[in-house]
Amino acid sequence: MDSNKLIAFLVIVVTLLLHGNNNTVVEAQLSPDFYRNTCPFLHAAVRGAVTSAVAFDPRMGASLLRLFYLDCFVNGCDASILLDDTSSFTGEQNAASNHNSARGFNVIDNIKSAVERLCPGVVSCADILAIAARDSVVTLGGPSWQLNLGRRDAITASQAAANSSIPAPTSSLSQLITSFANLGFTAREMVALSGAHTIGQAQCRNFRTRIYQETNIGPTFAAARQQNCPITSGSGDGNLAPLDSLTPFVFDNSYFRNLVSQRGLLHSDQVLFNGGSTDSIVREYSQNARVFRNDFAAAMFKMSHISPLTGSDGEIRMSCGRTN
Repeated sequence: MDSNKLIAFLVIVVTLLLHGNNNTVVEAQLSPDFYRNTCPFLHAAVRGAVTSAVAFDPRMGASLLRLFYLDCFVNGCDASILLDDTSSFTGEQNAASNHNSARGFNVIDNIKSAVERLCPGVVSCADILAIAARDSVVTLGGPSWQLNLGRRDAITASQAAANSSIPAPTSSLSQLITSFANLGFTAREMVALSGAHTIGQAQCRNFRTRIYQETNIGPTFAAARQQNCPITSGSGDGNLAPLDSLTPFVFDNSYFRNLVSQRGLLHSDQVLFNGGSTDSIVREYSQNARVFRNDFAAAMFKMSHISPLTGSDGEIRMSCGRTN
């Protein structure tokens, strides 16, 4: 290729990058080796802290995974979920899906403090949250996935955005498909990500209507859940039940086996297997744990690339709960 043709080719490439999919351009700025030289012991530090936190409180693994999901679904994976309210903005922590529900902030703060001692001012809270979510899944027996790092932290947060972006536990199948499609996910990826409910717990307020009023539910399962969730609204609203009644602290495919047996705890769980377009995916995952694990890991890798801040955007927070 002569020099004129080479220059023309490079111009075309640059033009495509500038006018193409912005996520592709941003994704190229992330790297699995981003902190290789600047914070070489980062992964060991996060892994050790997550392992200890989950050993102390097995529920914490699900909480850290959920924090990452709540973060990425609202304006991208930028640690905005971690920001406390200020005089200039109302953050995401008290949004409808998060109030008295999102937890694990103290664990992320502890990890951040440890990382700051190792390499001050280098690692973003967004990257710490991404690593902690992955390590939580692995600690509970789930799959691992490659993490590209180099995210920076948001300098603002939005409760309104959280209220409009996070699917509710009362969502229909079409609402779930649309919510995830808005972020580039297929229906299959949505079902795979829903498999995160193989760990974690839900509050009575979020499944009361299902266990008392819905008919596509196993009667024995409903009766068991009713023991800890009174029918009267306002009574026992915060009482907890496992999203996966079979193996609540093991990351496996029991969640999907539950759905096939009409033992989904939330309305938004059972709609995945209720005579609709995703039934076949749920049945496949219920019968093949390996396929689910692979699909979940791939979908998490994709989720971790939702609109990250890179380059000179955002900042590297010194403390995850407030901007610099």
